[in-house]
Parts: sequence; C-alpha cells; structure tokens
Amino acid sequence: MIESLALAALGGAIVGLLLAAFGGGGSVLATPWLIYVVGIADVHVAIGTSAAAVALNALAGLLGQARAGAVKWPCASVFAVAGVSGALIGAHVAQQVDGQALLGWFAIAMALVALSMMRTPRSTGDPLVRLDAARTMKLAPIGLLVGLAAGFFGIGGGFLIAPGLMAATGMTLSNAAASSLVSVTLFGASTSASYAMSGQIDGPILAAMVAGGAMGTVPGIVLARVLARRVLIARRLFAAMVLLVALLVLWNVLTG
Repeated sequence: MIESLALAALGGAIVGLLLAAFGGGGSVLATPWLIYVVGIADVHVAIGTSAAAVALNALAGLLGQARAGAVKWPCASVFAVAGVSGALIGAHVAQQVDGQALLGWFAIAMALVALSMMRTPRSTGDPLVRLDAARTMKLAPIGLLVGLAAGFFGIGGGFLIAPGLMAATGMTLSNAAASSLVSVTLFGASTSASYAMSGQIDGPILAAMVAGGAMGTVPGIVLARVLARRVLIARRLFAAMVLLVALLVLWNVLTG
C-alpha cells in the first residue's frame, strides 16, 4: 500500500508539473498512470479518482488566476454551468460501459488531445470581451458538449474548453486558459461526484495524487519560464509523448 501511495504521489507530481508547464492536456496522463503504474485494476475507479484529483488541482490554479484578474467570470460561468449537466450525463453513461471498451475510447481521446496541442495556438483576441445574449447562445451549447466529453472520459477537458471559449466569445488565449479552469474544476467535481456515489474513488490514492500535484506545480512554473521562448516546440514534444502513451494504451486494449 505504501508503494502504491508513493507511486500515486509521483504521478500527481508529474501531472502537476506538466500542467503547470504546458497547460491543458497533462491531466489525460493521470488515468493511465493509475492503471499501469499504481496498479488500480478497475478502470472506473481510476477514472473517478483521477477526475477528483484534476478538479482539486484545477481549483488551486483557478484561485491564482482569479487573484491575477485573468478570469472572465461571466463568460466562464455560463460555459461551466451549461457543461456541468453534460459532465454528469457523460459520467453516468461511462459507468455503464465495459472498462476495457472505455479505456479504448479514452486512448482515442488522448490522441485527440495530443493532436490539438500540436497546432499553433492563436494569441489574438479581445481582452475586454463582455457577455451578451449572442455570446450566451454560443457558450451554452458548446459548454454542454464539452462537459459531456469531459464527464465521459473523466478528463479536465481544458484542451477543449479554452478553444470553445475563444470561438464563442473572441477572448484572448490567456483569458481563455485562465477562464477554462472554472469549467475544469466543476466538470471534474461533477464527474468525480458521480463516481463517488457509486463507490468508485480510492480516497488514499486521491490524497497522494493531490499532495504530489501540489509539489509538482512549483517546478512546473519554473519550467514554463525556462521554456517560454520555445513554448511551441516544447508543447509539441509533450504532445508527441501523450500520443505515444495513447497508442500504447490502445494497443494494450486491442491485444488484451
């Protein structure tokens, strides 16, 4: 048990470091780590536990971004509230799916995360964006669909949320990245709550992951500064690693 907790903490530290250094996408490594390294046999328990850890880590990041004034609360709130119902539906459906089949779909989601991180991000946008009726009509349906995907796969969904916020409102990339943490927190909390009600969260492993994530955030921030001038190349290298893990997971599922 001590070894499992230590490995969970190490995984949390790695995910925390990657999230701080590269932004969205790092959380998809949490579930494979719990299954293949920590040794959690039940795929649903691994997904539920990782979703809870992602939510808590995102909340910590959100508090920092809120203090910096980077969160566009009206737009972020509409997106998040619409997405919570989708996350609950997605999590409920996922719990009815066979574990190995769900892991296969998860591997496909990982590959999509990796491919999305390889594109050149947009940095332009309106830093003074305001919520209005037209933007609300765009935010709500996109939030619902993204929440559905986040709940089904048990991921934070940051790689979908930030582009969704930018497409619906025209806000800047930095504001979208900060505002996306509102949804990541709520989606992760909703997903993990659904799994918790079914007894599919490992409390000690969750605590170890969160503790490890807190320790990994600090060097991750330092690494982000070091890579600031090479951020696109660094993100693409990280994306290649995520894609490789996705292919290994998919191969394992297909070969039994």
